[in-house]
Amino acid sequence: MVMFCAKGDALLALLCLTFVFMTAAQYENYKFKNFPKEELMPLNTAYGLALDHYAAEKWTESIKYLELSLRLHRLLKDSVRYCVLLCNSSKHEEPSFTGSRDLRVYWLVMMRASCQKKCRAHFPALQLPPPGREILEDFRRRSPYRYLHFAHSRLNDLQRAIPCAYTFLQKNPEDQEMHLLMEEYKSQYNLSGYLTDHEEQPYEPSFLRGVNLINSGDYSGSVEYMEETLRLYLHEYDICQADCEGIVQLSPDSDFYAVVADVYTDVLQCKLKCEEHLMPNVGGYFVVKFVATIYHYLQYAYYKLNEGRSAVPCAYSYFLFEPEDQVMKQNLVYYKAYSEQWGLQSDHFTPRMEALKHYNQTLAQKQMLTLAEKYSQLDDEDFLGPEEAALLASESPDVEFEGMGDYEESIYADWSQPKGKGDTGESEESREADWTQCKVDRTAQRYDSTTRRSEKRRGRKWRKKMRRRRR
Repeated sequence: MVMFCAKGDALLALLCLTFVFMTAAQYENYKFKNFPKEELMPLNTAYGLALDHYAAEKWTESIKYLELSLRLHRLLKDSVRYCVLLCNSSKHEEPSFTGSRDLRVYWLVMMRASCQKKCRAHFPALQLPPPGREILEDFRRRSPYRYLHFAHSRLNDLQRAIPCAYTFLQKNPEDQEMHLLMEEYKSQYNLSGYLTDHEEQPYEPSFLRGVNLINSGDYSGSVEYMEETLRLYLHEYDICQADCEGIVQLSPDSDFYAVVADVYTDVLQCKLKCEEHLMPNVGGYFVVKFVATIYHYLQYAYYKLNEGRSAVPCAYSYFLFEPEDQVMKQNLVYYKAYSEQWGLQSDHFTPRMEALKHYNQTLAQKQMLTLAEKYSQLDDEDFLGPEEAALLASESPDVEFEGMGDYEESIYADWSQPKGKGDTGESEESREADWTQCKVDRTAQRYDSTTRRSEKRRGRKWRKKMRRRRR
């Protein structure tokens, strides 16, 4: 682990960040502050060259650009998160905006934008064209490691191919092709020392070590590793949240408020995916609800150490995320029943501060996203009413019914044609009866037409909502 602190620059000296140094070949020479200028290029370009060489079966060249792409991607992420964390922590003397909330919001946005602009000017990676969403999603899924595995294996370099396959499988355990290949490797070779996750999160080794110590009965040692796991995970979670504010795809031809709403919704969706992105893979299975799992282990370990004052807050922290867990409910009843023996006070029967903060943060984000999606799906009629919405519509809601309908033509035809043979037709009385019945039928069909128009409007409204949901 390398501690990086910016020096000599008043802007960058405000914040120090800890960066985890990866040991994989593609990261051996990676330097955040001193990235080689000759290697700087848009991520789109490097990754595109890698895939072009891969398709042409130029394995050495493909490996070169795949590894460069991974370094460029890390450089881009590190640069973005540095500026986001820096500007989020910056303090400015706020002027008085008496009676104007809008001005205060605009001022905060301008200050944040100004800070971002100044900070980004110091990082060459942020001066290059940003990658598209599809490419960023490829890197999130660790797709480059799939290509690296096959390229290395084509060159018979299994020492590098196997760790790449393992790294890919840690994020994609459902990939059957890669899973079968890994099983074949295990049956043929001793893979001890080669099952390395090049993108391993810093909290994952601590978690595995803590679980193993609990299983072996070393509860004191397990508590130390589990507390470290929690601290490291929450740190990475904050970084993931900051990453979401970095590279944003703006929609063209939108007004100010529409752009702000779209960006804010995208950021919220990204932040709520941090839990999924940071979910560790243990033995081929993802540890869902990871924070709750940590507190569960901590509660159990502290209980085994007879440290009730530490166990109970962990139990309540777990209960925040899993309120329907019957076992934990029984544990809480037990702690309350024997609170005197454990030396517990009322302040012990509350979640830990970091758990409450994390829970409230995610809950608020979910509520805000729900509201944002709800209001983005409202139709014009929800704001303006049916009459005003019809005036603003691009076409008349009754366009399908304009002109003479088929039902009217059939009425005239049925009524005007003589029913008898030759030119004599029907009697006057019969024709009068037909005319009366015709008026009744015509009234009924007009009523049916009105009903169909209403159904058409509701159908259009429903289809519009469904299209928005799919988007």
